[in-house]
Amino acid sequence: MSDASLPAAALPRGRLARQDGAAARIVLIALALGFLALFLALPLAIVFIEALARGWQAYLGALADDDALAAIRLTLLVAAIAVPLNVVVGVAGAWAIAKHEFRGKSLLVSLVDLPISVSPVIAGLVYVLLFGAQGYFGRVLASYGVEIIFALPGIVLATLFVTFPFIARELIPHMQALGNAEEETALTLGASGWRTFCMVTLPNIKWSLLYGVLLCNARAMGEFGAVAVVSGKIRGLTTTMPLHVEILYNEYMSVAAFAVASLLALLALVTLAAKSFLEWRYADQIAASRRH
Repeated sequence: MSDASLPAAALPRGRLARQDGAAARIVLIALALGFLALFLALPLAIVFIEALARGWQAYLGALADDDALAAIRLTLLVAAIAVPLNVVVGVAGAWAIAKHEFRGKSLLVSLVDLPISVSPVIAGLVYVLLFGAQGYFGRVLASYGVEIIFALPGIVLATLFVTFPFIARELIPHMQALGNAEEETALTLGASGWRTFCMVTLPNIKWSLLYGVLLCNARAMGEFGAVAVVSGKIRGLTTTMPLHVEILYNEYMSVAAFAVASLLALLALVTLAAKSFLEWRYADQIAASRRH
């Protein structure tokens, strides 16, 4: 007689527990896969289906539109400025928090987390209040011919604000886990602070830094709320790709809107693929760096 035909009470406790555990595992996996399919895979598939609803010619024509090209160029330019700046500021902030004790450290940690808790729209409004035509510094800047709001600098500032935590928050726990022993040894042997950072610290944190850069770049190119406030949505001038998608959709140009949106979806997929590839290709090095 097989185990399946026996009553539950007749089965050994260990075997019954294993069967219950296997059943629970199957249910949990099915729920997770169902959730991912419904809320992630299906929306992504719909984006590409709608983008290609009228064929490749319409799809490529939407991407070749002058306003779409301007939005793509602006998005790439903003990311090219914001991500390197975030690398410098994020590494410096993580270094200060993880490697040093000083008065006001808890305040600095709170400031790093601030963009996570503040709505991007609120951040955009604050920049308008500070640098707008009627803002605290707007008139002074205007007298020198400097434009912040409704121009590239404002978009970069808003993007910097919302993307700052990605690199710093990826590095802080890793740096804290590494400790200061290797840096102190290098300094004792006569290495300068900069050489110590380049030869000791940076190799240890390179994978965490790369993950942070990938996530920061994806958020910089996909940010909507803060950029929508400070940009003014001037078509062909201050519209990034997410803003251009909204404009097209509001004008009932759904194919063009989904065509541009598909580029953002591809960016998300490329980011995920790059992160997964790095974890697979360099799993041993990543694990070794995190064990130090």
